[in-house]
Amino acid sequence: MSGPLPDALIVGPDGLARPPWAATDPLLREYYDTEWGLPVRDEQGVFERLSLEAFQSGLSWRTVLAKRPAFRHAFAHFDPEQVADFAETDVERLLADAGIIRNRAKILATIGNARATLEMRPEGGLAEFVWSFQPAQTPEPRTWAEVPSTSAESAALSKALRARGFRFVGPTTMFALMEAIGIIDTHLVGSHRRGTSGVWT
Repeated sequence: MSGPLPDALIVGPDGLARPPWAATDPLLREYYDTEWGLPVRDEQGVFERLSLEAFQSGLSWRTVLAKRPAFRHAFAHFDPEQVADFAETDVERLLADAGIIRNRAKILATIGNARATLEMRPEGGLAEFVWSFQPAQTPEPRTWAEVPSTSAESAALSKALRARGFRFVGPTTMFALMEAIGIIDTHLVGSHRRGTSGVWT
């Protein structure tokens, strides 16, 4: 594997190396430094991130991240039991909420995904199910171009969730979820966050 390109990582004033997307914007830098790629293994946490990744589809992650507090307020902190009980009046409330991304299909999918999440509890639950698709190895990218956008595991997870009634869970979205919750480590080699999840050592 070739060495990193000059712009693959940026060393900040704090001496820490980050990829360009996380190097300058304070919101993205905080997310990168403290959250992205750390293990999330609880049902509510996985459901939240699955939901936010679905809303991100076609948009920038920064847009979603900036709206996350509003999303949490609007969706009962992504408690699957509460979201599963949302009715048409809630859909109309959400469509009128300028603080979130007002997309009817994604709102309806989130409610439906909450109901599908509850149905998975007897077989171990959403978090355990998603983590069961952890691959044997994680990527080791040295440049941003070497970071995959899908994998055999993300495609299999997508297919399995769709079979259980989930929507907006395509292979690319599921790969992003797997990155976000620590199932895989796509931090660039040389980044200060590489290998810090405790999942891949």
